[in-house]
Amino acid sequence: MCHSSIRNSMKYVSYKEQKAVMADLKKVYQALTFEEAEYAFEEFKEQWGNKHPIIINSWENNWLELTTYFEYPYEIRKMIYTANMIEGYHRQLRKVTKTKTAYPTDDSLRKIIYLATESIFKKWTMPIREWRNCISQLAIYFGDRIQSEIA
Repeated sequence: MCHSSIRNSMKYVSYKEQKAVMADLKKVYQALTFEEAEYAFEEFKEQWGNKHPIIINSWENNWLELTTYFEYPYEIRKMIYTANMIEGYHRQLRKVTKTKTAYPTDDSLRKIIYLATESIFKKWTMPIREWRNCISQLAIYFGDRIQSEIA
């Protein structure tokens, strides 16, 4: 499920209710199977449908796209919906690029992003949780595209 869809849903929820709504949404996107996700979403609709119809409509209108990731095993799905690492990387790149609004060439922007990425990589010392399980599943699905250095 797209991390931005979850974040987008929260902007329609009062601060007092956010933890409860998020807990119920987690049951949907952390379900082990597509069928469990459908059931959890039905429960979510019963619980929150009258109070937050915008969220329900958004999820229903995008259900096929949001649930595509159930084609993959749990290990890969967890990496998809746990986007904190990716968001952290993007935040670091924004820090570097936000101070300058224009770049003389595309190549100069590429160089700044490259150097920032090199600096960011040096700070990544913690291994990704359950990476070995995830990389094994990625190798099954995308074996021809997985580099042996990553594993």
